[in-house]
Amino acid sequence: MSQHEHHDPEGGFADELGSALRSTGESFGLDGRPELVSGGLARGRRRLLRRRLAVTGGALALAGIGIGGVYAGSVLTPGKSAEKASVAAPRTPAPTATPTPGSTGEPASDSLKPGMAEIPLSQIADVLKANTPAGQWRFDGLDGTGQALGGIYDDGRGEAAVGISLSRAGRGPDAGLDMVTCPEKAYVPYDRCTEGRIADGSRVMVIEGYEYPDKREETKSWRAVLLTEDGFLVDASEYNAPAEKGGTITREDPPFTATQLKKLVAAEAWRPLLRQIPPLPTAPAGTPGKAGAPGQVRQAPSQITGNGVRNTLRALLPQGLTVTDKGGGGEFAFVVVDDGKGKSLVQVNVQYGMGGASGDLFGTGDVTTLPDGRRVKLTQQPGEKGGAGVVWWTADTMTKDGFRVVVSAFNTGAQHEAATRAEPALTMEQLKTIALDPKWAKIPAK
Repeated sequence: MSQHEHHDPEGGFADELGSALRSTGESFGLDGRPELVSGGLARGRRRLLRRRLAVTGGALALAGIGIGGVYAGSVLTPGKSAEKASVAAPRTPAPTATPTPGSTGEPASDSLKPGMAEIPLSQIADVLKANTPAGQWRFDGLDGTGQALGGIYDDGRGEAAVGISLSRAGRGPDAGLDMVTCPEKAYVPYDRCTEGRIADGSRVMVIEGYEYPDKREETKSWRAVLLTEDGFLVDASEYNAPAEKGGTITREDPPFTATQLKKLVAAEAWRPLLRQIPPLPTAPAGTPGKAGAPGQVRQAPSQITGNGVRNTLRALLPQGLTVTDKGGGGEFAFVVVDDGKGKSLVQVNVQYGMGGASGDLFGTGDVTTLPDGRRVKLTQQPGEKGGAGVVWWTADTMTKDGFRVVVSAFNTGAQHEAATRAEPALTMEQLKTIALDPKWAKIPAK
């Protein structure tokens, strides 16, 4: 098994990833592979997804899925037949069927998952039509219920796929903020992204990008996401084709402008529908970082929050490097550095509880075991996000109790862009030194 493959000990990495990505009622296909490549999570469901993607090697990314993938999946397009169309609620672990081109989708069982609502799809369609410019709409399965709907829109300039999903953002004061924060361009190429607040206090982000980050001549993906002050998400997507993947380009741009997309997600008519979404299930007692029942042993720290990883990465960089860009939070951080010979992306993931993946991650390749039991794997390979001539160097380390630090560097400032230099700005030995530094274990976790 290669460094970037992993058998999910909880019963299917691909299924769990799919469930996470469907958290706002959308999905992307894994094409039968449990394999994802490194590159750093660029925001958007970052905290949840990083826990799922941590096992795949390097500082992690969803390569090749563009704006739609980074922001929790692809647009929902209309189906041919379905009695009921429904979607998974945020952070619901069990996977459910999700609308894809040619299907509105059906529930995984006869009963809806916790946190889901049986909103008539005809009502969602009515609000969608009432808050977009005049044009011809085509929907299928409007006699069903759910929280998401896709349709084909035509204003006379060409058909376009348009989707809308409604969900709860999750628990905690920061829930959903990643969904309304523009991603770092080091990981996600886009033409324009704006974020801010509207009059009622809701946060909104509008981003104009591409379905595939390394193929800008193909499908454009424009998206608006609104987060209400009471924790609901309204997520709208549009394309310049009648299907978001593999379809024929029918127009130069998607039909709605950024202003129109923002108006759509901010429409007051969504509020009665959002209120039909039930609260999310309460987390069971004894979850990591929480006090459990009397006599129950509290689990070890498992999640890093804040800017500790980002600050530590900056502090451990060798002398002579100028930082031209930086970002990240929680377990992940990145910097773009330049030593006068061209830009180089450097990134890190720091994770607890990875012992179950140690056999897959360190079972093959250039692996050494240090006297204290830590394992180190060094890898040099081509980049995997489409940039011409990109190379990817990684130092992956893990302690005996599953504390993992993996540091990667590239010979470009963005993996989807062409190489700017022959090799990364950091040597393999420098990457190894950074990954093994004891400062990582001192970052507060909960």
